[in-house]
Amino acid sequence: MPTDRVQLYDTTLRDGSQMEGISLSVEDKIRITRKLDELGIEWVEGGFPGSNPKDAEYFRRLKNVQLKNAKVSAFGGTRKPGTTCDADANIQSMVAAETPGVTLVGKASMYQVRNILETSAEENLAMIADTVKYFKDLGKTVYFDAEHFFDGFYEDPDYSLQCLATAARAGVDCLVLCDTNGGMITRSLLQAVEAVQQRTPDVRLGIHCHNDVGLAVANTLSAVEAGVWQVQGCVNGYGERCGNADILTVLANLKVKMGLDVIEDEQLARLTEVSTYVSELANMVPNAQAPYVGASAFAHKAGYHVAGVMKDPDAYQHIDPEVVGNQSRVLVSELSGQRNLLMKLEELGIDYPFTQDEIKALLERVKERESVGYQFEGAEASFELLVRRTMPGYRPPWEIEDFVIMERRKPGETPDQGEIQSEAIVKVRVDGQLQHTAAEGNGPVNALDQAARKAFTAFYPALANVKLIDYKVRILDTQAATGAAVRVLIESTDGNRYWTTVGASTDIIEASWLALADAMEYALLPNEEAHAAVAK
Repeated sequence: MPTDRVQLYDTTLRDGSQMEGISLSVEDKIRITRKLDELGIEWVEGGFPGSNPKDAEYFRRLKNVQLKNAKVSAFGGTRKPGTTCDADANIQSMVAAETPGVTLVGKASMYQVRNILETSAEENLAMIADTVKYFKDLGKTVYFDAEHFFDGFYEDPDYSLQCLATAARAGVDCLVLCDTNGGMITRSLLQAVEAVQQRTPDVRLGIHCHNDVGLAVANTLSAVEAGVWQVQGCVNGYGERCGNADILTVLANLKVKMGLDVIEDEQLARLTEVSTYVSELANMVPNAQAPYVGASAFAHKAGYHVAGVMKDPDAYQHIDPEVVGNQSRVLVSELSGQRNLLMKLEELGIDYPFTQDEIKALLERVKERESVGYQFEGAEASFELLVRRTMPGYRPPWEIEDFVIMERRKPGETPDQGEIQSEAIVKVRVDGQLQHTAAEGNGPVNALDQAARKAFTAFYPALANVKLIDYKVRILDTQAATGAAVRVLIESTDGNRYWTTVGASTDIIEASWLALADAMEYALLPNEEAHAAVAK
């Protein structure tokens, strides 16, 4: 929903992809572009077509992509010193991208011009003017990213403002003020914005904040309140160093808190989905504490918080989580009260008439388990199994009689070339039948997993579809060194559901086995009955 008051400009595909650990394929970038288009983002910065073959291929493929809401901008610098736009290969690569708009980055700091760009103040101004005019003459929408503007303003305000005024005279559509080093506090940023407004009153302004002092979102919203028109940011706050302003947090605040209809209500309800989707493609672990979209954004752990939420969800929630496509969660831990358990059971769909004494005993069981290293708030599948095992009529699918792990190290030509071979032998009883299996694996946990699966899948073929997708080990008492207890968290999927289980022990193999066994037992709860009572 384009609005004359605020324009949303996403730079995940360029600035966001510069984050450590992120490498997006061309297909990833196309898919993210489509998702941002669905969200209602008005402009998507596709990347720098002259920087690498992958970005060039993205712009070639983009020509065949139909978008409903978003326009894509090619990114690049002003012409190089001492040349012309016609002769500058990077400028021509932007022309070849055939996008409706371009975003030009140019120096707006005397220090940067002299020491980094290594040219004169006058030549830098000519580079800005020539490049903006060149693309305006081609009929493009032109945004000028004034790089290092804020730092430059406080070093030499006259020159930094002159850079902006030069771009404005050349016909730029928006002057984007960049806190490139991310070091501005809000008061200083707003003082600089006011100076720009006085110098170039007839040109729209944008804001591009990095998060090096943790103020990227706050500075962006403050700039909007001060009259800035375009906001730039990245999904999930991805970006160089400490990241950019999180465009999802920014747009949610604009819409929900500031009453600016930057996107439709239906699009806002997909905010959490977009966050998760992009984190999956970027192969980044989602930030559980992310505002609005994080898994913990509406999670309640303290007993008195849960008591309040049971009476009125607004007691400890600033909005209805469904507005942004999220949901409330009740966490169960050693801090829990009986209300936590009751709400959690309701959330899981376990409709069994527990007595007050049974709830009290269950709570004590949770606290006892957590005292030896378990943590159920991050492993809700293990918690659900703990509850079901206390209910009349629940039959464990198997009984573990014994397992043995053997490891051999075969010597190599040099001491560091030895090969470790792992083998596991497992004895389990299923429906009264003893299954004795063995398997080799890539390490002891994998060997144990393979051996157990041999036994289980003979009776439960569906377990062949269960895959381990994450495995975490946490040392619980660092003072005990190698004798410390450990907690193992395992995330699994059957292709439809995702769940996490936990095991804890002073033996890492036992802790792993407890989490693995829970993962496979949970998988046997049918999809349609996974959150229904096993027995009444």
